[in-house]
Amino acid sequence: MYQRNKAVIIPAVLTILALYTRFRVIGFANFVVWDEAHFGKFGSHYLKQEFYFDVHPPLGKILVGLSGFLAGYDGSFKFESGSTYPEDFNYTFMRIFNAAWGAAIVPIAYFTGKQFGYSEKASILAAVMVLCDTAYLCISRFILLDSMLLFFTATSLFTLTGFHNQRNRPFSPDWWLWLAMTGSSLGLVSSVKWVGLFAVALVGVYTIEDLWEMLGDLQMPKLTYIKHFMARAACLIVLPMCIYMLSFKLHFLLLSGSGPGDAQMSSLFQAGLRGNTLGNNPVDLVYGSKFTLKSYGYGGGLLHSHVQRYPSGSEQQQITCYHHKDGNNDWTITKKRVDGVVPPYEDAPLETVKDGDVVRLVHTMTKRQLHSHPIKAPVTTSQWEVSGYGDDEVGDDNDHWKVEIVKDLQHNDPTHVRALTTLIRLRHSQLGCLLTANNVNLPQWGFRQIEVVCDKRNETDNPHTWWNIENHENARLPAPEPNTYKSSFLHDFKHLNVAMWTSNNALVPDPDKEDVLSSQPTEWPFTTVGLRMCGWNDDAVKFYLIGNPIVWWSSIFAILGSLAAFAVYVIRMHRQIRDLAPAEWSRFYYVTKTLVLGWGFHYMPFFIMGRVTYLHHYFPAVYFGMLLVPFLVDHFTAKLNKRTQLFIWSAIYILVIGVFLHFAPMAYGMVGPAANYSSRKWRKSWNLY
Repeated sequence: MYQRNKAVIIPAVLTILALYTRFRVIGFANFVVWDEAHFGKFGSHYLKQEFYFDVHPPLGKILVGLSGFLAGYDGSFKFESGSTYPEDFNYTFMRIFNAAWGAAIVPIAYFTGKQFGYSEKASILAAVMVLCDTAYLCISRFILLDSMLLFFTATSLFTLTGFHNQRNRPFSPDWWLWLAMTGSSLGLVSSVKWVGLFAVALVGVYTIEDLWEMLGDLQMPKLTYIKHFMARAACLIVLPMCIYMLSFKLHFLLLSGSGPGDAQMSSLFQAGLRGNTLGNNPVDLVYGSKFTLKSYGYGGGLLHSHVQRYPSGSEQQQITCYHHKDGNNDWTITKKRVDGVVPPYEDAPLETVKDGDVVRLVHTMTKRQLHSHPIKAPVTTSQWEVSGYGDDEVGDDNDHWKVEIVKDLQHNDPTHVRALTTLIRLRHSQLGCLLTANNVNLPQWGFRQIEVVCDKRNETDNPHTWWNIENHENARLPAPEPNTYKSSFLHDFKHLNVAMWTSNNALVPDPDKEDVLSSQPTEWPFTTVGLRMCGWNDDAVKFYLIGNPIVWWSSIFAILGSLAAFAVYVIRMHRQIRDLAPAEWSRFYYVTKTLVLGWGFHYMPFFIMGRVTYLHHYFPAVYFGMLLVPFLVDHFTAKLNKRTQLFIWSAIYILVIGVFLHFAPMAYGMVGPAANYSSRKWRKSWNLY
């Protein structure tokens, strides 16, 4: 009976074990653990329909919001780090929802092994290594995105292998199904985190090689080759892009109300949010109006000033760009000085600001004027400094800026400045440079806000030199007609993605602060570091994020060993020594190439990234190493006698499972002093206690 039904029994047992290990005492820690403070809060915004901003695509956070909705959560909990969950908050269900994705990776690993052509014991070992990895177990049991990211990474590899196995049946229903599932997986994994793009790179390399080999098939009709090309373009490019864009469409639909992330979006987008006051802005900008000025460059903020001064240069008041809304973003526009005197503007007749006008901008809170002069900017020293200087009584011609209208997003007559829709440049009347915010961050003395400079290069097509009026206040002007301000989805989609990219690149290590949780890529493969996920008091439940050493060490040795074996085989073949039959070599080449490239694409980019890195960034890469271990064991033990094979396989299973049981408390929660778990501290570098 077992032999007849093992195709169902084995994955069913693996799934049950996965669900048990992931769900066991999952609600034990009744407090906000680690990044639950971020992603739980993002899920809350969907339930409250408040727009927020984050550096990751929205799909995973939408699913977190869905888990909260299914749990009956109303979005009111603040998810402050370490805070205790309310008794009426079913956080356990939300964790179970996330853990289910982590559990599903186990049978997927088994089925992927079968697709690769592994033996039964090798396919089971692939699943057991995923099942018994303490890092995968731990990261799956909290309200985070990683279990979803790992799940869709696993399905991307699984569907790619399934499609590869249909290569001799092109354009059959199964061939189309596997190709479409591969594209869908790529779209989904990229919609959770941008790390998913590394899976896209893997499939892209496979596809390019596949099409290149077809190009060399002189018996293939040109029309058939074009069909192959178009099918892949449709399923592996268009379909993932549609899924990715659909996640953002859903994101915008769900977050229909004003929230903490408004300032990262364009002014027109904000005007369409429920509860946002920008839709009530008077349309035409007139002298004497109070307004905020937003950089149109992607990732740009609001023109800002505060009482703090530059520590060098002119030592005048700082001018920056800032994403958060407060009174220090407010400016008043006036006419230029005439014979050193500012014309009255508070009760003057209404007069619109036109293209070519020379104006003066006064910071409403401090009364300082927007000013520039031939002094080097503090960070971008090739450009001129912009500062706050003087007041209505004290000033000079360096306070004057010429308004240049670039275009109007909704009107065909861009002769005067309108709120939200008119894009303008501000050119310094004396120096000829342009007011610019290039997303360069100031040091800590400037609160890491964006540097504002006067750019000498005259790059009139640079969006970072463009600005628009955002909030506009003038009691003497009429309110706009309903639906005056509208924004398109494609514009909002592009704007948000570039803002995400800009903010992600800004996540660089701060030399003034020590991040005890961060780590370097060189520390990951050999489990040199672990990560404390919460407070470490003796009376607290403690979670230590660390991989199963046997799983992780064998994974990196499998990567290195496969590269060495590949080199040996190639050298010996070059010397006409054939260790493998053509079919065996083809399979060895395909499996090792796919898994080593998958590992490399998901690991090597972190060496060149400027952003701060953490241990969990290695989790997708280690999955490919896990799957390579059973393949190499199978490959190198195939010619040994059955008794020796049984001993080797049994030893590996016992080691993987035994070490998992020993390290399991780190994932399930350690109670009491951490020193009680000293037998788990296998490396001196682990800050376990």
